[in-house]
Amino acid sequence: MSTVQPTRPWVASKKDRIREALVFIGAALFTFGIVEVTPMKGKLAYFVVFFISLMAANGTTSGLRFGIPAAKDAIVKTLVAFGAVITVIPIASILSTVISKGYKGIKPNLFTQDMSMATPTDPLTNGGILHAITGTLTLVALALVMSVPLGILTALYLTEIKGRFAKPIKFLVQAMSGVPSIVAGLFILSAVLYPITKGYSGFMGALALTILMIPTVARTSEEVLNLIPQDLREAGTALGGTQWRTVAMIVLPAARSGLITAMILGVARIAGETAPLLLLTGGGDKVNPNPFNGPMGSLPYYIWKSFSAGSEEAITRAWAGLLVLVFLVLILFISARFLSTRKVSR
Repeated sequence: MSTVQPTRPWVASKKDRIREALVFIGAALFTFGIVEVTPMKGKLAYFVVFFISLMAANGTTSGLRFGIPAAKDAIVKTLVAFGAVITVIPIASILSTVISKGYKGIKPNLFTQDMSMATPTDPLTNGGILHAITGTLTLVALALVMSVPLGILTALYLTEIKGRFAKPIKFLVQAMSGVPSIVAGLFILSAVLYPITKGYSGFMGALALTILMIPTVARTSEEVLNLIPQDLREAGTALGGTQWRTVAMIVLPAARSGLITAMILGVARIAGETAPLLLLTGGGDKVNPNPFNGPMGSLPYYIWKSFSAGSEEAITRAWAGLLVLVFLVLILFISARFLSTRKVSR
């Protein structure tokens, strides 16, 4: 008795893959020939001509084999694929540029020394970014401590309480999402630093970063909490739980991964902010363990100061600081994703 073998028509066969490879190679050769014999030159010319050639080739071959609907489908697939490529190219270009220029400034002393006994124009063997790393981590930690509870509480009010002020608060949160960072810095400068503290400190910078981070955390948390099924809330209430207990024991654990994602987006929003820190932190050149007193360095401030110096050594220091900042954000992202995928202990 013969058995029917399952088929998967959506998976390309070996012949289809060979045909696609030949079309790709043909489009590449055609592009090379067109660019060589015409005035069009440069990487952009290669990209545009190759895109048009590949789209036309895919549409023609599919149309000859399966008709006009297949030709339209092939053209749309090519457009989608090139859209993805265009999205990835800037990211890959940024990463490659930062790595290629930043690794030259990575020295052992970079992570063990500050700039208290060196200047940006000194040789790379003198000074480091220890003060900038500790300052950045301190600022981000303070901003997280202040903004995450406020953002989540705001989201809970909008999704669970839904009081009479829900619409105005939601409007203000959405409006704050578009506030330029320099406005937040100027607000803290005029409302807190000048009239009250009268001095630079890391805490002033953290306050400005908190203003920028709260809308991101609140809006993302609100969307996550809205995705939690209403049945879970009703089940908690049916079992005798109060509203706050249902939220604390059922809703928030169910939304944990999304809330951690909101925190990640908030950190990404503030990690590279420079304008508020230029106004509020003072950009110290030595490690300051006290965020409430005295200037505090940060990686964005260090990068700006090094680029401003203009010398070859200073620019190399700036690229090295930028590379470290990118990897710090990457480490935070990986750590947050790891925490979000861990199972909740019973």
